[in-house]
Amino acid sequence: MLTQAPVLETERLILRGHRVEDFEDIAAQWADPAVVKYIGGTPSTREASWSRLLRYPGHWQMLGFGYWIVFEKHNGAEGAFVGELGLADYQREITPSLNGMAEMGWVVSPKFHGKGYAFEAAQAVLNWAEASLDRQLCCIIEPEHQASIRLAEKCGFVAQTDATYHGAKMRIFFRR
Repeated sequence: MLTQAPVLETERLILRGHRVEDFEDIAAQWADPAVVKYIGGTPSTREASWSRLLRYPGHWQMLGFGYWIVFEKHNGAEGAFVGELGLADYQREITPSLNGMAEMGWVVSPKFHGKGYAFEAAQAVLNWAEASLDRQLCCIIEPEHQASIRLAEKCGFVAQTDATYHGAKMRIFFRR
């Protein structure tokens, strides 16, 4: 079982595990109202972003999968911070149950919307998951978040049902 995120590279992106020095990018991303509009709707404090950053390595160490931080590739090295994408097991209290599944999620900085980076990064993670992970994949998306629904469908996720999670309507998608 892997205990840290493997580095994944695409033509335009580098995906790697999170580091402490990534905190400022992560805190700025999650404090942006445009980023969190469909992810709970409330910008994160630095404290909440710090907890999020610390949670990422725990997924890898305990479950063998998790999230990657995504950067543009510039001359073969890390360029600009793009966002975060990966797989998690949040033990959500939701019906139908997602227990035992790997829930895919993504967040891309608004300045990179429309470049195809989310799909490119998602394909890299899905290729890794197909080769390395023996879990059904799922994702949950607010029905109003059409861009994420389009990405999920492009990645092979199929809407199964609507549910309520923390008072918000969600659409549950499964893949495989």
